[in-house]
Amino acid sequence: MNSELRENRTAKAIFINILLAAVSLFVNGFGVYLTIQANIGAGPWDVLNLGLSKTLGILYGTASIGVSCTILMIDILLKEPIGIAMFIDAIVVGKSVDFFNSIHAVPKAESLQTGIPLLLIGLFILAYTQFTYMIASLGCGPRDTLLVAVAKRMKNIPIGALSIALLSLATFAGWLLGGPVGIGTLLCAFGTGPIMQLAFRTVHFDATDIKHQRLMDSFRVLFHGKSYKTQLKCK
Repeated sequence: MNSELRENRTAKAIFINILLAAVSLFVNGFGVYLTIQANIGAGPWDVLNLGLSKTLGILYGTASIGVSCTILMIDILLKEPIGIAMFIDAIVVGKSVDFFNSIHAVPKAESLQTGIPLLLIGLFILAYTQFTYMIASLGCGPRDTLLVAVAKRMKNIPIGALSIALLSLATFAGWLLGGPVGIGTLLCAFGTGPIMQLAFRTVHFDATDIKHQRLMDSFRVLFHGKSYKTQLKCK
């Protein structure tokens, strides 16, 4: 990717990267869908989304958007840097899952022997689409931003421990609401990180090298034609 696209220096570059982020997140939603269809317990945040969906009688995607937008508002209140792709993330992933549900793309697994491979395929799709989403350089996901925000304010606690605490809280709240908890929940909680690292290694990608463009700087480029250097970093 050339420097103009990587740094979102022009309106054309931003539009291309918005499309890249949107397509990546749509496919990312398919990965989430597969982890749910594995039927052996959903990932921590999906336990919460599915619990809300069941309790409120709403679609998974609607619940997901509600949770994502709530976290996004917390990020803003904590004065964390926001990028365009964060809003795309909040909307596209959940509705992508609803789409694949509506067309019955993949049947639910009926055993561990079929559920575990299906879940692992979903996690690998999540990892590679996270890579293509991040290279758009338009912002981290709302949950990642929240984790970084909490880590900044609780510097004496390792970020790994804080991540486990947030995932545990989401899982517990979702379980109380009737969300599906099982071995798949543990595989998602502890397998997502290593699988993502493996995927990033295969494409020689270092997430810490990506500097994401702030929302207001993107607007300045889009509406005033001014080029600004990117300023955000995902941890």
